[in-house]
Amino acid sequence: MNAIQVHTLSQMTVGGSWQLEQLHLRDHHLFLWITRGQGRILLHGLRRGFGAHNAIFVPAGKLFAMEYGRQVQGQALLIPDDGRVILPDRTHQLRVQDGLAQAELTGLFDDLRRELTEARPLLAEAMTALASMVSIWLRRQMLSAGAQPRTSAAERIVRRFSDLLSDDFRSGKSMATYAEELEITPTHLTRVCRQCAGLTAADMLNQMVQHEARVLLTRSDLPVQDIADYLGFGSAAYFSRFSQQHFGASPTQLRKSSSR
Repeated sequence: MNAIQVHTLSQMTVGGSWQLEQLHLRDHHLFLWITRGQGRILLHGLRRGFGAHNAIFVPAGKLFAMEYGRQVQGQALLIPDDGRVILPDRTHQLRVQDGLAQAELTGLFDDLRRELTEARPLLAEAMTALASMVSIWLRRQMLSAGAQPRTSAAERIVRRFSDLLSDDFRSGKSMATYAEELEITPTHLTRVCRQCAGLTAADMLNQMVQHEARVLLTRSDLPVQDIADYLGFGSAAYFSRFSQQHFGASPTQLRKSSSR
């Protein structure tokens, strides 16, 4: 992704709700402005609720998932991870209660959409300027909110595990290997992940592999064998069994159905 983009939540899930619901990471920064409804997010390994007038920031490379119903409305700002916009390096969720702050952010999104709709000269420069204003809004709100609450020992472990997954989920590593790197037992890793994320450690890894597999099969022309190798599967046959189990179709069938 090279250009700054603005989408509604419904546009973010064209092709399937799995695109937001399953745990995954992105190669771009994601800023969400929720204006109606409630749901749950999994943000850097920690599950929490969200509601109207919540601003959610997910830096590139941080784990994220989102569950929401049809009543939820919101917009998403996607910013390439190329340094053109100064942004925080950690995830953040803000519950914005000040009406003026709400109106200011909504106005910035309106301006972003107007630029895209009218496609005026210097579009890229204008989008960068407006995205920078959104970043300033975000960082000002973070300063107003003060220090983040202290995290528990369990939360710190799950965040460290999330960072390991971000780097290594394609490697085929076992849960025992991840636990060893964290200097805890696999049982304890599973316990703290279920406590903080609502998923076991194995579920978190599995969702990330599923999401990446779907993306590569439906949005790329890479051979199935190359995708299997890239995701750490021992063979294409093993990858095919994984696909049948989780998607109800072989990799080839999934790819064909998505291109119809």
